Amino acid sequence: MTAQDLLPSWWDSRDAQDASYLESNFPCRAACPVGTNAGGYVSLIAQGKLEEAYALARAPNPMASICGRICAHPCESACRRGAIDDPIQIRALKRVVTEKFGVESARDFGRILAVVERPRPKAERPGKVAVVGAGPAGLSCAHDLALMGHKVVVFDGAPVAGGMMRLGIPEYRLPRELLQCEVDFIAWLGVEIRLGVEIGRDVEFGALLRDHDAVFLAPGCRKGRILPLPGGDLPGVLTAVDFLAHVNLGTPLEVGERVVVVGGGSVAFDVARSARRFGGTTFPDEEHHNLARDAALAAARLLRRDVTLVALESREEMPADPRELEEGTEEGIRVVFRRGPRAIVGEGGRVRALRTIDVARVFDDAGKFSPKFVEGTEREIPADTVVLAIGQTADLSFLGADHGLEVTRQNTIRVDRATLATSRPGVYAGGDVAFGPRIVIDAVADGRRAARAIDTRLTGRRDAAIPYRVRVFDTFGYDHPFARGDYEKTARRKLPLVPVERRERQVEVERPLGEEDARAEGSRCLHCWVNTIFDSSRMQGSECIQCGGCVDVCPEHCIDLVSLRRIARRPDGAGLRRLPDGAPLELLDHPSGAALIKDETACIRCGLCARRCPVGLITMQAFYREDEEPLVAAAERVL
Repeated sequence: MTAQDLLPSWWDSRDAQDASYLESNFPCRAACPVGTNAGGYVSLIAQGKLEEAYALARAPNPMASICGRICAHPCESACRRGAIDDPIQIRALKRVVTEKFGVESARDFGRILAVVERPRPKAERPGKVAVVGAGPAGLSCAHDLALMGHKVVVFDGAPVAGGMMRLGIPEYRLPRELLQCEVDFIAWLGVEIRLGVEIGRDVEFGALLRDHDAVFLAPGCRKGRILPLPGGDLPGVLTAVDFLAHVNLGTPLEVGERVVVVGGGSVAFDVARSARRFGGTTFPDEEHHNLARDAALAAARLLRRDVTLVALESREEMPADPRELEEGTEEGIRVVFRRGPRAIVGEGGRVRALRTIDVARVFDDAGKFSPKFVEGTEREIPADTVVLAIGQTADLSFLGADHGLEVTRQNTIRVDRATLATSRPGVYAGGDVAFGPRIVIDAVADGRRAARAIDTRLTGRRDAAIPYRVRVFDTFGYDHPFARGDYEKTARRKLPLVPVERRERQVEVERPLGEEDARAEGSRCLHCWVNTIFDSSRMQGSECIQCGGCVDVCPEHCIDLVSLRRIARRPDGAGLRRLPDGAPLELLDHPSGAALIKDETACIRCGLCARRCPVGLITMQAFYREDEEPLVAAAERVL
């Protein structure tokens, strides 16, 4: 059975259930671009089944260990536990299991391969594919193509692999050894990675097309955006991309004592926190270059470096992760909210200050980015280095003049969103070069999607339908601990951090959760793949008798029994339109009719309503992919 089909009833005389309804009730998985079963692996961690949890977390994600450190975790934003108190620490729990069983654990690569999700079997007639860019999109595409048996060569102009994960993310967030382990695993799969090879300089784009059956373009956006400000061309003005690349590669860079960073995102904080640690160099052999390794506060004291971050947004509007703000201010970074850049002031041919202006608003009434400033409020912030962290753009010059690819107004390569195919047959593109700067896990998903599309072009194969299963729990055998009323007693665990005075450049600031805390955090999962199903059957006598028992027993007050006359109909027909079997609601539009309404966002899956129902109308049913059944079944065994 597939998600597009109506699921057959677990009892022939009962109503069918719509699979899309069941899928929509699993928001963490739906929010993950690669479809990771987050609820399953955090629940396995709660059981102490860490190796099984790793298998579920790693299967769809070629960058699982990296994501355990730096993923922007859209799954946590979607986590329904957040509507009750706080979302589950999904990313941190992933790190717990990858440290024990992932590439960074020194585990044999063969054992890791055993749990990797295979996109398709090995091709009988493999093709030759060129991948441009050794970032998350390119590496993930190469990973999956190699699993499908194709010969893959990855080209990157940088001296190291990893793309912006290596050049843009500071070492205190993502250890270089871990990143290299992920790259080594992909090379172990048979992928050839050629570094220091610039397409358009060392190898022409046309030559790639001639020598390969398909090409995937994923060079990222490695060109920093600049602002058309007076003084923007002064010495001492840098982009975040250039600053971070120099710092992360250890190449010479002159940085002054007073650094001002313009921007309110995570990259701006990466720049500010790196500047706080950075010794600053003019020549590679300068003695103080090694001060980049000193602790943040020690470096600031020794080098007298003052770092200020200027953001258009308020604290609440700032796009950066609140954790970045907290850790940055702990390290002595001064943050100025609701101020925008007006000009860069120079003196003696160098930067002297950043002139700012107060911000009246950042977004218009429709929520679109449309900053408005307060005239007459100009003030200056002293600076001898200004770093602009306001975004990145693609540099498509490597393609040459006659590349034949359609380009958007945003200077990205236009692609078909389903296949990532460009306007030129055999050429695909993904990641930032196709969609603009996005998070790592989005790029990983692009790489995996492109690999399947390329395999289809080369072999004609397509994905088979994903089989799903439904498990119906015995009403009194379903024993989720939340049925005992203790769901609110386990608070979200706080991640341990390295003390400020010990935050060296090469030391991760965030520490992993201990196993006891990890199990407690995993136990907070609501098991969203389990659904409360209202499944009536005249033959079995399980039609609702409108007793209201489920309404009374629900601890979250998320069930209500109301007259159909009280259900508002919108003119466009949206709202309550279909029954679980897909029939239109109008079939029951009768003055004496009633509707049982449930707010899925508030349900904690305790199962008390199923126990209370005197006619057996309500059941608890689990919905999962067939290949994940053994692992999810283990996750369902609650404490």
